[in-house]
This record gives sequence, C-alpha cells and structure tokens, in this order.
Amino acid sequence: MVHWLKRVQDKVRSRPAASLGGSAFLVTGLAAVSLLLAPAGAAAQDNDSPCPFSGVLCLFEGVDYTGEVWNVRSLTPGVGVCVNLPEHGWEDRAYSAMNTSSYYASLFLNEDCVGRPYPVEPYSGQSPLPFQPKSVWVY
Repeated sequence: MVHWLKRVQDKVRSRPAASLGGSAFLVTGLAAVSLLLAPAGAAAQDNDSPCPFSGVLCLFEGVDYTGEVWNVRSLTPGVGVCVNLPEHGWEDRAYSAMNTSSYYASLFLNEDCVGRPYPVEPYSGQSPLPFQPKSVWVY
C-alpha cells in the first residue's frame, strides 16, 4: 500500500504547473515544473477583475487584491500540483488570494505543501490572508 501511494505522489508531483507572469521561461522545482507565460497566453476572464484570468489562483502583494499579482495553475487540467512560492520569488509576498478556478486551491505555511492546507474556494477570494504562504496546491 505504501509503495502504491508513493508512486501516485511521485506522479502527481511530477505534473507541470503554469504561471501566468511577465516573461516566458521554464522553472523546475522539487514538486512541480512551472511554465511562466505572458498574460496573452491565458484565457481572459474579466478585464475589470484584479485577477483577469480564468482557471488560475492569483496571489497579490497587497490586501484587498492590490499590488503586484502572480498567477498559477496546473498545466494538466484537473490534476493537482504543488508549487513552492520561494522558487518563483513569492516568499512572504502574498497578502490576498483569488481563485478563478472551478477547483479548490490550497495555501500552505510551509514549502512542498506540507502541513495543514488553507483552502480558497472555487470562484472566490480571501483578503487578508492569515499568513504568507510558502507553497500552493492548484489544479
């Protein structure tokens, strides 16, 4: 049973994640491969929204969805992936979050999605966050 669980965890952790940031390049992490895309590569949701992309988790540097924004999602729809924020320059920076996905996203106090998850419901936001996450689980 333990070997089966380890294989499943290894497969899930090897799934790629996409980040919709400023420039295009690949970043390889311990638990995920993230692809940073120009915003034009994302499906637009609502130009008036602080998170104008559908199917992503947006993290904001400020409370009330203000400041610099960083977007992340799994490259494989419906398959969860853990993304470590320090690897993307977002350690101790997220003070609010908005989930535009139909899946729950989870924030973690520790890297590698270790510890108790703090869920962000589908199509909702949280501001201010109770802590600055070091990793997120997204679909």
